[in-house]
Amino acid sequence: MSEKVAEATRMLSMLPEQELDFACEMIRKILIAWDPDYVKVTPEEAAAIEHAENSGWTNAKDIDWDNIEKYA
Repeated sequence: MSEKVAEATRMLSMLPEQELDFACEMIRKILIAWDPDYVKVTPEEAAAIEHAENSGWTNAKDIDWDNIEKYA
């Protein structure tokens, strides 16, 4: 957790219970404005994707076994 996320969490924890819904809705709106299609990844997700791409392993569920010749 980054320092900014920890700070935001501390600030949210200071709010009265009845204001948390409003705060969460504002965060949701900010995130949607930043990434309306939910396609951006966090630095941690990017690292996991890069690791998976460079691992040399392929999940069997990801292979089109009916058209295996395209992988040759």
